[in-house]
Amino acid sequence: MQTKFFKYITRAMLISALCLASFGAVFTSCDDDDDDGMTTGVVLESFGPMPIARGAQLSFIGRNLDQVTAIVLPSSLEITEFGTKSPGLITLTVPQNAVEGFVVLKTPQGEIKTKTEIGYMEPISIESFTPTSIKAGQELTIKGDYLNLVKEVIFTDRAALGDTAFITQSRTELKLLVPAEAQSGKIAVSNGAEDPVIVYSEADLTVTLPAFTEISPNPVKAGEMLTITGTNLDLVEKIVLGGEKNITEFESQSETKIELNVPSDTQDGKVTMVPASMVAVVSEVDLILVVPTVGVAPTTVKNGGGVTITGTNLDLITKVEFAGGAEGTVSDGGTDTEIIVTVPELAVSGEIVFSTAAGKTVSGGEITIVAPSITGFEPASGKPNTDVVITGADLDLVAKVVFTGGLEGTISAQSETSLTVSIPVGAQTGAISLIAINGVELKTASDFEVLSNLPDFTSYTEPRGEPGKILTLNGTKLDLIKELIFPGGVTATAYGMKTDTKVEVYVPESVTWGFGQITMTTYEGEEGLLPQIYFGGIQAIVDPSLIINDFDEEGHDLSWDNWGGQVALGSDPALGISGNYMVGANTAINGWSWIWGCNHDQLPKVSVMTADHVLKMDINITKPLLSTDYSFTMKLAGTDISIGKLGLEYPDGSHSTPGWITITFDLADYDNLPETIPASGDWGMTYWASTPNDITGLYIDNIRFEKK
Repeated sequence: MQTKFFKYITRAMLISALCLASFGAVFTSCDDDDDDGMTTGVVLESFGPMPIARGAQLSFIGRNLDQVTAIVLPSSLEITEFGTKSPGLITLTVPQNAVEGFVVLKTPQGEIKTKTEIGYMEPISIESFTPTSIKAGQELTIKGDYLNLVKEVIFTDRAALGDTAFITQSRTELKLLVPAEAQSGKIAVSNGAEDPVIVYSEADLTVTLPAFTEISPNPVKAGEMLTITGTNLDLVEKIVLGGEKNITEFESQSETKIELNVPSDTQDGKVTMVPASMVAVVSEVDLILVVPTVGVAPTTVKNGGGVTITGTNLDLITKVEFAGGAEGTVSDGGTDTEIIVTVPELAVSGEIVFSTAAGKTVSGGEITIVAPSITGFEPASGKPNTDVVITGADLDLVAKVVFTGGLEGTISAQSETSLTVSIPVGAQTGAISLIAINGVELKTASDFEVLSNLPDFTSYTEPRGEPGKILTLNGTKLDLIKELIFPGGVTATAYGMKTDTKVEVYVPESVTWGFGQITMTTYEGEEGLLPQIYFGGIQAIVDPSLIINDFDEEGHDLSWDNWGGQVALGSDPALGISGNYMVGANTAINGWSWIWGCNHDQLPKVSVMTADHVLKMDINITKPLLSTDYSFTMKLAGTDISIGKLGLEYPDGSHSTPGWITITFDLADYDNLPETIPASGDWGMTYWASTPNDITGLYIDNIRFEKK
């Protein structure tokens, strides 16, 4: 469709102004008494219309015009035959070869020359064009009038040729070659003016497009030659295959045939030919990509082993996927009829599927992945840190040996028929689990008995192990304990009471904070693990100037904290550490945002370097957070950092703390924090939970920075 406005000039304009003419020789009476105003000479008063179309009637108005013997139009066109000739009016037909200039009237008294030049309307028109159906690059002839004024020929859609590209140009005829970009539709001619006159043809020009005759072969193998036959294929600039594969370079191209290589990742679909005009020509049939045929042997195989694939077009295979989503590796040196695939370690029994770059898949059927099997183990019992030998078949596939209690033994020797594993400290009597490299697990048919002469531990007296303070172990045969090793590999050096039923040990100051286990060794050299307990407590505030919020500043109340009623201030000495603290105020809440702005006088202005500071806060969770899918976020001067479950993992699933404890976050671990945390911006905390939680047992105090 054309997008320019049309302008047509098809008829002469009416006379819009009269052109004044000069008097040539005027004869007047010699008698002074002759004052009647009459004259016998020729007087020209006006002529027109102006401008006038060639071939139209030109009129001259005046007096005594019947005396005019001839009228000369430029250039030197003398006219003596008039349409009308009377004293007041002369009319004549303007010749087609008339040009602009002054008009001269010849009279017996002499010549009369017009004061203004004659001008012409030149309405461009298209009468016809040939041929009406044409191929890009062929010659088109346009016939009409005033085509000598044409500066541009415009084809659908906006393909234009300037007059410098015209083959010939005259008033009545234009010849030019149809540009490659031309589309079927109307043609137009333009005078090229700033406000152009554009004249469109009444009929449409049909621009020939390429056409399909045959696509072969079909199906075609990716990477091989595809032949397209048809007509006018020399017009094609691009072929589009399925999967949006754009091909602009062909092996060969002629008017009747195109040969091209099919890209390896081509997909099934139509074939589209695109000429320079961008009018796409789409095939009626889909081009189908060849699918490999496959046969798999053997169908029972071990992880890490190989399977041989035979069939046809196997060189198209780009991926081999085993059950469990594991991808196999195609060995080098394969052919289109045979390849070898290495079975991945994570493969499990199930279907094997082959894929091509074209997105084609073909099933190789079900295969069985060999699993380890156990025939027995020896000895039937043993102490921690001693070995047990497990026998069976395909034990080279075993990745881990796990004893009852969830502890993994160390494999020291391994073959297809046996493996030797050490009994880990803390292992319990029960079945031994073998976990294969693909995750398949099997257990021994009978229990392995873990022999030990360890104390029988029953409980801790204290809820946590605070560094520098006594932690009391309760049980029986505790007098067997020779040494206690705390998390971080720190051996206890100070004890209080030691009896058969109680051991008091001072928690080392350098113990690793958090939940952990104590390793105990006996005088007989046996080792065991005590249940997990939290190590840590409340840390003193090192630098009060780095306190972000301790809820004790003067004027602190809910009026300037956006807590939304989800949290409140508390000051009960029995519940807090010192002064005020924050406490949850909602028994069933999914989340809240607790923001305190930087514009409050009470808020300390804190700014620290991220690399050499940590964030600390004191927390106490007295009621378990039953929704385990929850998280906390701290807002530091407008930047959010995730602190998860307040930086703690709860091994017993309680999601509560053993009283007040200090938790620490290294600011250097958060990439989104600026190099320097400014004192401006919003500060606060956000809480979210997948299901409502009772947060009335959540206490927070002394949010602060501390230099490392």
